[in-house]
Amino acid sequence: MATKKDFYNALGVSENASAEDIKKAYHKLAKKYHPDNKESGNEDRFKEINEAYQTLSDNKKRAEYDSYGHVFGNTSGFSGFSSPFGDFRVDEDFNFGDIFTEFFSGGGAGARTARGRDISVDLELSFQESIFGTKRTILLAKTGLCETCKGSGAEPKTELQACKTCNAQGRIRETRSSFLGTITSVRECPACKGRKKIPKEKCKACQGQGVLRRQEEISVTIPSGIEDGEVIRLTGVGEAIPNGAAGDLYVKVRVKPHPVFRREGSDLVTDLNIKLSDAVLGAEYTIRTIDNSQLTVKIPPATSFGEILRVRGKGIPMEKNRRGDLLIKLNIKLPQNLSKKSKDLFDKLREEGI
Repeated sequence: MATKKDFYNALGVSENASAEDIKKAYHKLAKKYHPDNKESGNEDRFKEINEAYQTLSDNKKRAEYDSYGHVFGNTSGFSGFSSPFGDFRVDEDFNFGDIFTEFFSGGGAGARTARGRDISVDLELSFQESIFGTKRTILLAKTGLCETCKGSGAEPKTELQACKTCNAQGRIRETRSSFLGTITSVRECPACKGRKKIPKEKCKACQGQGVLRRQEEISVTIPSGIEDGEVIRLTGVGEAIPNGAAGDLYVKVRVKPHPVFRREGSDLVTDLNIKLSDAVLGAEYTIRTIDNSQLTVKIPPATSFGEILRVRGKGIPMEKNRRGDLLIKLNIKLPQNLSKKSKDLFDKLREEGI
């Protein structure tokens, strides 16, 4: 009989561990040492863990064990298996493997639909395309539904018939014995792939699989105002699998920089170089906006270096037909190689304290 110290050590917990701590420790160790775990399974270690948990998870048995070093009731033996997960009944339709796979995958009571692989691609856009939105077409080589049989696996104009392998149930029930007792597992029928029916004549294009690898053109709608690094998700456009849902397509957007404009939230920013005399006296400049229209900008007198002019509604399109603003940062261009006349004029301005 194991000593008191052995049961707590078997689960790696202290003697004052809570019931929740004991349960968590058991979950972790049972997953690691279960014999069906090909990487770290150990039948003897698993039995030791289970025996310790059967004792320490029961308040009465734990009290007896703490007091006397053993339990007066029968805790030995391994007839059947009772655990905090309930009776293990494995269904491979849920993507569970063999015995205990539901436990290993953290699965719950509900079935999971088989699903194809997701695909991720990068898409490069011009700055204008990211601002105003666009439509792009992507050519992908991926597994998709067979266009000939529309995923049924049957040659067109031929019938489907009930699967004899599973008696049109879509699943096969198997019972086998193990050291845990009698285990019943249910897995997908290999003949009909869970469809319950099989084609009387297989589709020649996909050999009855319902899917095949081919090139497919995917249309992607780019919303206005999308930013560099954002991801567009297209549900069901990823890899297809027989008798399951297709994965998703993730399109990661890369926006090329613009030579004139840059983005700040919903606003566009541009630099405008103006002459010193125009900064002092005021002037008008003509610039082009992001949508290629001309805009006249009035420079007020006595403009300071770095001053920003705001033009409403010329920025990035937003919801409800609104747009951000265009911010024009003014840079005063200082004259180079002044003539003698210009130097004399500046000397006079300096004398006036300007």
